[in-house]
Amino acid sequence: MIEVTDIHKSFDKLQVIKGVSLSIHDGEMLAIVGPSGAGKTTLLQIVGTLERADSGSVKFDGEEITGLKDSKLARFRNRNMGFVFQFHQLLPEFSLEENVALPALIGGTKRSEAFSHARKLLDELGLGNRLDHRPSQLSGGERQRAAVARALVNDPKVILADEPTGSLDSHNREELYKLFFDLRDATGKTFIIVTHDDTFALKADRVIHMKDGLIV
Repeated sequence: MIEVTDIHKSFDKLQVIKGVSLSIHDGEMLAIVGPSGAGKTTLLQIVGTLERADSGSVKFDGEEITGLKDSKLARFRNRNMGFVFQFHQLLPEFSLEENVALPALIGGTKRSEAFSHARKLLDELGLGNRLDHRPSQLSGGERQRAAVARALVNDPKVILADEPTGSLDSHNREELYKLFFDLRDATGKTFIIVTHDDTFALKADRVIHMKDGLIV
């Protein structure tokens, strides 16, 4: 589904990715692990088109996306990628329903359809009674489930998560990972997850180990 070939990336004089190649399969639950500074998050951001590589290629379903202009890349990302971050990144001034509907609205979905789908997802994730709540009124686990709903609202092919359980306690960590596997099994979506959680990594379909900007 995703083909990464000989990716290099530097920030100023610091070389973060040093020639990484990787194939990611449709419906795969892939874990990327390694010490801090290994390049995991940068690789995830390049695969998710949030960051551009200095050189190399990223193909999605056979389509070369590396050279797309910013506007086309933004549309591609909105349509095909869903993101879950360590600190949820929900907008504090918006309700849960508004936060989840936002990517759909940005993608051009009619307001009524976007909010209807947001409500449906939040209900399925056990947050149907929290629609009008602001993020500050929710627990950590609830905020991350809301972030998952937001990632799903445009029905993307790929969910990318960067340390999604890093701010959660053990119970909510287990609940979130169970949710990921349940969603993968129900929808066939591809999940790419950067994590320090060895317990989750052991459950993933495949584990990629990174160190010093390389897959080891």
